[in-house]
Amino acid sequence: MNYLWKKIAIWWQAFRFHFVPPSFLPAILGGVVAWAITGEFHPWYFLLTVIGVTINHIGLNMTDDYFDYRHSIDRAKEREKNPYSGGSGTLTSGLIEPKNMAVAFRLCYIITIIIGLYLSLMTGWQVLIFGVFGLSSAYFYTAPPIRYGYHGFGEISQLINFSLTIGLGAYFVQVQTLSWETVWVLLPLGFMMFAMITINEIPDEEDDRLGKKRTLVVIFGAKAGVWLYGAAMIAAFAIIVLAPLFNGASFWVFLSLITFPWFLKAFRILVENYQDPEKMAPANMMTIRIHNITGILLTLAYIIQGISNGFEVWKMIVPVVILIVLYSPVALTIFLNMIPVKTGEKAMDVA
Repeated sequence: MNYLWKKIAIWWQAFRFHFVPPSFLPAILGGVVAWAITGEFHPWYFLLTVIGVTINHIGLNMTDDYFDYRHSIDRAKEREKNPYSGGSGTLTSGLIEPKNMAVAFRLCYIITIIIGLYLSLMTGWQVLIFGVFGLSSAYFYTAPPIRYGYHGFGEISQLINFSLTIGLGAYFVQVQTLSWETVWVLLPLGFMMFAMITINEIPDEEDDRLGKKRTLVVIFGAKAGVWLYGAAMIAAFAIIVLAPLFNGASFWVFLSLITFPWFLKAFRILVENYQDPEKMAPANMMTIRIHNITGILLTLAYIIQGISNGFEVWKMIVPVVILIVLYSPVALTIFLNMIPVKTGEKAMDVA
């Protein structure tokens, strides 16, 4: 039994589930916004959408691990690393065989494809556009022959996919149309994802450079990465402030500005410690918190908006339950500071 739990802990580490909310939060938000604007909500389609993007993201995490390992990135085990950057460490430490991880991420994509085909048959062929684009972006981020994450396009892809692709796709599944309001509500999560991946790349600059992975931090340098991070976060909060003022979003989205002081603190830590991976780690952690809590508060804002529009609130039981189920393990990891470092021994201890 102890052996089984150790195996589960190892694969949980490989999934890097604490980095999966950027997928399921915009999916949940997109479905809730559809209900708040139109009153339409289909729980079964919503559940499948959230499951699909979550499994796809787990596949992305393992794909990234696998191909970075094959290209000798993140193998510098002798250097102390920031626990929020790099891969899961399950390949570099020998906890999982590369061939087994390849089987696992391919299985994730197969499940995602099946869900996408079903939703397209039930709600419209346009779902395939979102699905194919999202899945291709996940796989070819580090996979040959495209490997666009190695050529300076990864951050922009994260901005687009972890806001508009997922969120608008989830919105379309519910009502078979799109709306500009949904775009403005989702974009802050995209810019925060851009900031999150940028700050996570700063400690990896040397490894990425040696592995010829040309992230924006490698191209422009770590110091420029600090300011890219700050600009992306400012853009996210600016949209939250301005969209309601120009009738682009509900005024309830102002609730999400609660996280702005965390950004100021994280940015200060980053500016002062960007050359020290260990000391800047609290900024990485706070950035994850900011993104997650902002997404949750935006979802709450539109539940309140839907109630004020007179729509049936009981329909929101499904999104709330799914959010609690998916986010609880993330909260335990992030808020209790339990993200494992890159060694098998630590993974066992956490388990």
